[in-house]
Amino acid sequence: MMLSSAGQHADAARCRAMGITSYVTKPIKQSELLTAMMTVLGAASRDADGSPLAAREALGTSQRRLRILVAEDSPVNQKLMVRLLEKWGHTVVVAHNGREALAALDEQRFDAVLMDIQMPEMDGFEATAAIRTQEETTGPHVPIIAMTAHAMQGDRERCLEVGMDGYVAKPIRARELFEAIESLTPVVAEAGTDAPGTGPRARPGVRLVDVPNTRSR
Repeated sequence: MMLSSAGQHADAARCRAMGITSYVTKPIKQSELLTAMMTVLGAASRDADGSPLAAREALGTSQRRLRILVAEDSPVNQKLMVRLLEKWGHTVVVAHNGREALAALDEQRFDAVLMDIQMPEMDGFEATAAIRTQEETTGPHVPIIAMTAHAMQGDRERCLEVGMDGYVAKPIRARELFEAIESLTPVVAEAGTDAPGTGPRARPGVRLVDVPNTRSR
């Protein structure tokens, strides 16, 4: 990512020629920087000639407004996930571990769960198994998307075996996450859920390079 206070017309083309992924002009708001970083990590929009030079989020809002439970123990990842999901128009509730996720699901209904694999007290595999067991007697199937930093061979198969519906590797790429959530929309519709929140109880590196403005004004 290139940060510049110059903002000259030819800068974007120059950055593209140098292989820079994203170009952002200073001063930068916190929200703009986060959006640019998420864009670089997986949602890079294409320039007119197809080059992945992006300074704005490529993804729009979701076709549905979903209520999503994020089970994640990292505060940094929690903040990123909440901001990203809310930007797409979803409502987000955060659980810090598997036990909190189970408690949240017992209190209210969600359209989807983003489940981290490694968490204290109860990990994602244990939590998912417990959720699926409860669903046998208490309610409809809630789609669960696994999130793991390992991406080891066999992880995807294990996630599916315990009852997860999707799988995304960390660091989360915005486009992959967006598509995983959107692909579960038909599953939610077929389950015949009520409106979100109603019904019975039932985390690639980014290098920031500063460019001093040496051009004469």
